[in-house]
Amino acid sequence: MVKILISACLLGERVRYDGGDARLEHPTVARWHREGRLILFCPEVAGGLPVPRPPAEIIQGDGGDVLQGRSQVVTWKGETVTRYFLEGARRALGIALADGVRLAVLKEYSPSCGKYWIYDGSFCRQQRKGAGVTTAVLQNAGIKVFNEHEIELADAYLQELESS
Repeated sequence: MVKILISACLLGERVRYDGGDARLEHPTVARWHREGRLILFCPEVAGGLPVPRPPAEIIQGDGGDVLQGRSQVVTWKGETVTRYFLEGARRALGIALADGVRLAVLKEYSPSCGKYWIYDGSFCRQQRKGAGVTTAVLQNAGIKVFNEHEIELADAYLQELESS
């Protein structure tokens, strides 16, 4: 059975920076959960950050730039928290590889989990194109990443994987 790494906040775990969740009510996700496919994971918590925590954004770049050392993740107070994001991404990849994960469903806009969009580092809720740190690490390892708006695409990919 193909396992799916999923942002823990999407399953209602209160791990977001503000102590909340981003619960996703979707019949396909509920089915995956019943089937025992889901591996719930929050890279920021796994990397050592508390809940709640100050909001953080990637400054002048995206997750790929953070991996290359060209960009940093900072809080709105100016504290550099890049190491926690890198550690969380490393742990996500370790779990994914250990469990044979081939796809992930991650929270869009997150500096860890965003697929297409992240916040721009201004802390004004402005978005820019780019992937989060964990998404970049997983994609570099060949794991296909989807966001919470792409559940049907993720399920189609899952069916493709299981039929081959």
